Amino acid sequence: MSSIELTPSQKSILQELINLFRDSESAVKGEDIADKVDRNPGTIRNQMQSLKALQLVEGVPGPKGGYKPTANAYDALQIQEMDKAAEVPLFYAGERVESANVEEIDLTSVHHPEKCRARIKLQGSIADFVEGETVTVGPTPLSKLQIVGTLSGKDDTGNSLILTIDDMVAPAEDPEH
Repeated sequence: MSSIELTPSQKSILQELINLFRDSESAVKGEDIADKVDRNPGTIRNQMQSLKALQLVEGVPGPKGGYKPTANAYDALQIQEMDKAAEVPLFYAGERVESANVEEIDLTSVHHPEKCRARIKLQGSIADFVEGETVTVGPTPLSKLQIVGTLSGKDDTGNSLILTIDDMVAPAEDPEH
């Protein structure tokens, strides 16, 4: 699948749509997205038209209507939806953490030009993780992606670990990535 080039604005709108959709599991109103990304609803509607044209968003008509992300939206943002959370192993300081289930690996929301970062959302406590330790996530069930990184921060609200990626291994990928 060819990767779709999104503007930063489209990315943040799509990311919010996915977040809101995940929370509510129903169509998301443009106004709600507008609130989150601090834009006016008209701007959101215009952006949604272009995202629809890219087949990243579908419109849902009617009073309960709004927008839903398509499967392509997740691909476009490289969000790996983890249906089988327990199948993604997490190692901390060389030891497998049995109590931590990886719910999501997000390689997009943490942008930093010098460093590649990943946000690893967990089910289970993140209290015992200490910054500076090595964390290895994966391999994931589908793409067999494995991420090795140094814990650079924690996001308690999202129950996420922020890793500075030292190495990413996906056997099927070409080595350029």
